[in-house]
Amino acid sequence: MNLKVPESITFAKTGFCPGCGHGIAIRLIAEVMEEMALTEKLLAVVDVACSSLAIDMWRFDTVMAAHGRPIPTAVGVKHIRPENPVMAYFGDGAAYNIGMAETVHAALRNDNICVFVVNNSVFGMTGGQMAATTLPWQKTVTSPYGKDPKKYGTLDITKVIGQMDIAYLARGELSGAAGIEQSKKMIKKAFEKQLANEGFCLVELLSECPTNLGMAPVDMMKHVHTAMAGYFKPGEFIDKGGSGR
Repeated sequence: MNLKVPESITFAKTGFCPGCGHGIAIRLIAEVMEEMALTEKLLAVVDVACSSLAIDMWRFDTVMAAHGRPIPTAVGVKHIRPENPVMAYFGDGAAYNIGMAETVHAALRNDNICVFVVNNSVFGMTGGQMAATTLPWQKTVTSPYGKDPKKYGTLDITKVIGQMDIAYLARGELSGAAGIEQSKKMIKKAFEKQLANEGFCLVELLSECPTNLGMAPVDMMKHVHTAMAGYFKPGEFIDKGGSGR
């Protein structure tokens, strides 16, 4: 990350919990927009859950969608303003549980938008319930004895849309300097592909949620880098025209 705070970021108000990865993701997106001279052009769509708090931290023109529906809202915005970069920004519970149908069908249509999913393996805003991405035997408020993988499974989005004809599919981690820098490169590449009209781009960002997972921020970062990144392998899975496919 750059040392200078992007002008599109304001710290006047924030509701994110200490140690939350959303703040890092928001900073990276702002840096990329500033470097690409797109700060005044980006149209953002956020969910009503944790991602909605981004409105208090950035100055992008932003629409708030119904829970789990940032993607179809972003698709509509893109159809109206095709010349603008458009992104959907939300969490894994909204993207892969509540809005999974919308996520899959936007990828199937190869809609020309950027999707950034902050995956902290739990429902955040609603109280820390088990999500599709909750790791096997991970404890949550609705799986106090741990998530039984035989009963519930664990969803890996790269295995769901990894064979579709989309522009870009990647996963980074918001833990450690190397992981954060790699995530920024993925975010930038996704926007570059949208501007080139290549199609649907989804970047998943493995993130901390110390409040709902009951960990100290430092321990949570280690958990992201070891347990989460060990299960959800970071990398580029589809890169139309690139090395991924």
